Amino acid sequence: MAKQTDPEKFGVLRSKRNATKYQILVEIAERQPAVNQQEIADAIGLTAQAVSDYLQDLVEQKYVNKHGRGRYEVTKEGVDWLISQTDGLRNFVDHVSEDVIGQVETETAIASTEVTEGETVSLTMQDGVLRAMAGDTGGATAVAVTDGDAGEDVGITNVQGVVDYELGTVAIVSIPQVQNGGSGAVDGERVTALADDHDLVAVAGAEAVALTERTGLEPDVRFGSPGAVQEAAAKGLDVLLLAAADTLSKHTDSLREQNLSYEVVDARA
Repeated sequence: MAKQTDPEKFGVLRSKRNATKYQILVEIAERQPAVNQQEIADAIGLTAQAVSDYLQDLVEQKYVNKHGRGRYEVTKEGVDWLISQTDGLRNFVDHVSEDVIGQVETETAIASTEVTEGETVSLTMQDGVLRAMAGDTGGATAVAVTDGDAGEDVGITNVQGVVDYELGTVAIVSIPQVQNGGSGAVDGERVTALADDHDLVAVAGAEAVALTERTGLEPDVRFGSPGAVQEAAAKGLDVLLLAAADTLSKHTDSLREQNLSYEVVDARA
């Protein structure tokens, strides 16, 4: 059950006037001692006259000292008030994040069977996509928050357990740069055979694109390949990466950062 939060702690949000005072004090603190009222008005969406009226109130409350025309400074009392209101805001944000949003956070899965809102579903990872099947037989379960037929996307929440699946692997064919032979230095038949054994083919560099055109391969990934290859392997897909030599380190660094396995395959002609 969510903990109850005392709304009185968040007076700066409950009162529009206090919220505006808070904003103006922050703006003064950032600009002091030379304070341009029009700049503050523009920053928080008020008129310069309204800012002037608020400044007068802040001076009377001893939250701000005025040292002459256009020169203001936040007092110790003003700083203490800002701190108290900021602490309240921080607690409120924590409450919303942990107790409100945390309870209704929804993820998306593809239904493997008919799924009814409110029922428990089992979760698996297939083809790099989270799948939901009616029932609680799996090692990871959730509660459906929408209805869906098999093949449709459904919302799930309250995920329990761990989705059990194996990480994918990455086979990398390093292609020499054009001045060192380019795609012509690679065995096209070997690459085609490797592609048949992998779920996805990714390319990086013009030499790699030339190789796919020569062999008739249709790459699944052509742009943003370091991140795409990493994500695909992390979701259980086996990837064949055709990478020009000068792009190789970007990909291997990305894979090592996520502890994903890869091997560089010799496919020289």
